[in-house]
Amino acid sequence: MAKLLELDEDCLVNQFNSNAPTFARFNHSPPCPRPDLVLGIKPHADFPALTVLLMDKDVVGLQYLRDGTWYNVPAVCDHTLLINIGLTMEIMTNGIFTGPVHRVVTNADKERISVAMFYGVDPDQEIGPIAHLLSDEQPARYRKMKAKDLLVTQLEHFSQGRGARIADAFKI
Repeated sequence: MAKLLELDEDCLVNQFNSNAPTFARFNHSPPCPRPDLVLGIKPHADFPALTVLLMDKDVVGLQYLRDGTWYNVPAVCDHTLLINIGLTMEIMTNGIFTGPVHRVVTNADKERISVAMFYGVDPDQEIGPIAHLLSDEQPARYRKMKAKDLLVTQLEHFSQGRGARIADAFKI
């Protein structure tokens, strides 16, 4: 990603330190007789900088939203990893990379298992667009704030059901 943005190779990696939270979530969705009525995980965009997802190889369940339509992410062979951009990385890249709104749906006949690894930044670190990505032609699109304040705002927004995509709330 840093190379695509013409940044120093370690620029994005250097945003992470020993205080950066990393955690895993193991997801099990049992068969559901009424998948039309039950979501596995409601629509959202991830908060951490990156999410690495080991998807179920047999059962489709992950969907992403594009132009108002939900699309299935196909089930793939063993050991395929899907990388999601999170809100933190979207802000750091000044919106060049954006986090997709996605959800998990249930399946009537089969269980679905996945593992997600979330990579965050130090909660006390100030998050904002990387200076090398800014110019007169491309000014900062997001305000700076501490990662922990960003997280609190995102959790409040999500718990109040104010929509799955909150990046616009942090725009200048």
